[in-house]
Amino acid sequence: MSAGTLIARVVPPGMLAPRRARYLIERNLIVYRRIWMIVFSGFFEPVFYLFSIGVGIGRLVGEVSSTGGEPAVGYAMFVAPGLLAASAMNGAIYESTINIFSKLRYAKTYDAILATPVGPFDIAVGEIVWSQLRGLLYASGFLVVMAVMGLVASPLGLLALPGALLIGFAFGAVGMAATTFMRGWQDFDMVQLVVLPLFLFSATFFPLDVYPEAVRPFVQLSPLYHGVSLLRSLTLGALDASILGHVAYLVVMGVAGLAVASRRLERLLRA
Repeated sequence: MSAGTLIARVVPPGMLAPRRARYLIERNLIVYRRIWMIVFSGFFEPVFYLFSIGVGIGRLVGEVSSTGGEPAVGYAMFVAPGLLAASAMNGAIYESTINIFSKLRYAKTYDAILATPVGPFDIAVGEIVWSQLRGLLYASGFLVVMAVMGLVASPLGLLALPGALLIGFAFGAVGMAATTFMRGWQDFDMVQLVVLPLFLFSATFFPLDVYPEAVRPFVQLSPLYHGVSLLRSLTLGALDASILGHVAYLVVMGVAGLAVASRRLERLLRA
């Protein structure tokens, strides 16, 4: 069996050249141009958390130990990159679940799109990239707030934006894959049931060593933990070899989600 034949069997049709995905992105830009305030609304939630928990409780907590053996930092500086990662996650999850479900099950947007040369994989790539951009929008605004408040300790903090894109890719792809299995709006209770514990128990608000030793491996399995650790390392300038593991985890998660989402769309839309 040749390498080309093997790739054709494993990779979904169109995966190697999703050239038409940009049409989905252009469509979403046109639609959201009319409702741009809804897009920006998700930016405020992590900012409120930063002021209430990071700054408010931070005055009571004082300093906490950061990652990579670096000196202790103020609590607000410790929490801020965690909220930055959560902001990218929330933007991607919201876009890749509720909005895609509406287009898939009710508006029948994708059925109409398939009347054009755009295929299921193009749809998956386009929507996931759009969810990345929404997560990046939230993260960019939040990073500006962090910089103004003096919560970015290293010039490497600029790399938090590509990091946020990677988080958006991972969660957007998995969110879209999960959405293809949902049958009704009540299923979105499960999304909240997953997202809320991820937000609270992924070392977002506390260092990993605060958790009981038996619980730490479960925290480290959380995809948001890897996003939080990645952005925290960048904004604090505390880089070590573990950053490669965080990147690899998120890349694998995103690629797996994209593969499942495209296969499921192929089955649902071509049936």
